[in-house]
Amino acid sequence: MHVALQPRVHGWTEPAFAPVREAFQRNFTEHGELGAAVAVHHRGRLVVDLWAGVRDQSTGAPWESDTLAIVFSATKGVTSMVLAHAHSRGLFCYERPVADYWPEFAQHGKEHVTVRELLSHRAGLPYLDSELSPALLADHDRLADALAAQPPAWAPGTRHGYHSVTIGLYAGELLRRVDGRTVGTYLAEELAGPLGLDLHVGLPEDIDPDRLAPMAGGTWRDLAADPTAVPLGHVLARSLPWTTAARTFANPPLKSANQLAGPDYRSVELPHGNGFATARSLAVLYGEFAQGSPVLGVGQDSLRALEEQPTEPSGGERDVNLKVRTRYSLGLWKPFPGWRFGSDGRAYGTPGAGGSFGFADPATGTGYGYVPNRMGLRIWDDPRDVNLREALADCLRSATNDSSA
Repeated sequence: MHVALQPRVHGWTEPAFAPVREAFQRNFTEHGELGAAVAVHHRGRLVVDLWAGVRDQSTGAPWESDTLAIVFSATKGVTSMVLAHAHSRGLFCYERPVADYWPEFAQHGKEHVTVRELLSHRAGLPYLDSELSPALLADHDRLADALAAQPPAWAPGTRHGYHSVTIGLYAGELLRRVDGRTVGTYLAEELAGPLGLDLHVGLPEDIDPDRLAPMAGGTWRDLAADPTAVPLGHVLARSLPWTTAARTFANPPLKSANQLAGPDYRSVELPHGNGFATARSLAVLYGEFAQGSPVLGVGQDSLRALEEQPTEPSGGERDVNLKVRTRYSLGLWKPFPGWRFGSDGRAYGTPGAGGSFGFADPATGTGYGYVPNRMGLRIWDDPRDVNLREALADCLRSATNDSSA
């Protein structure tokens, strides 16, 4: 257990959600929190908006109301909601082959891969043979050629395995084919603008880098201190360079995950992993979707598609890359026996490396966002996040009981 001085917590909560503030405070004294923010959007309004601690460990600068942090794979959920918005406008169908919108994709037996399979980590495309340099990532046409030419690592649709990087790249090119805009531009114009979000895929040039919260920790030394944090099978697979898991997580060739927030990579859009967000913006976006999209007007069919339970791949739910059971649908994680979040199976969201998490809970009309700057190692259920979500769940149960009394 970490023991630390209690920093001042800024922001506010509605009285019924005060336990979330108490849990947030405990994260600093009991779970080694450095700097962080948490927010909850419930039934159309913010009910929790908190931040505290140190934004930059090297300078001691405090976390501010507008501090932005890279949320790594929590970006995938944002990308999925961008695509759901585009789906609602009739730009594509989840059940149609990707090649209907992107003919070059049909190489190497991929002609029947559906959009749903591609977005659900089932296409067998978890890595790319071409090195993902910032120059390639910035050249959308060259990148599209490389993505289309990639052979699948397994028969598409039969298994699933976490497409750590490529799922965002394929999703981004699909959107570009059907709409002409990139994920970051579409997000800014169609979602972030109308909702007033401070949420970006790639960092726009007009944002001061001093607003960013550099990540700290997340080393192999931390893993030695918590050896159960990452599934052993996954650790072993990544140590063998010829495995699918090793190839998946070795490209782009980063010295640390934090490099995605550095100048070279933050200047390009990575729809899988370089979203920059406040917790407030994640909560508002997920809350908008959780309560039926009254502002953005996303259609009910598109919203229900996000809420539905996915069918199990014919090869089972054991993840080719993570080596544990997982459950994905349309670019999002869904609750499953090994990981429960939200009130029921309709919930959806994505966690990010280091502990960030955003999710929608349609059963209660709630959106949640948590953004830290101390790297945790767990794929899901970071103790800081669990502490917050358990407090939130108690608040929502009390609110439900009070309304039904």
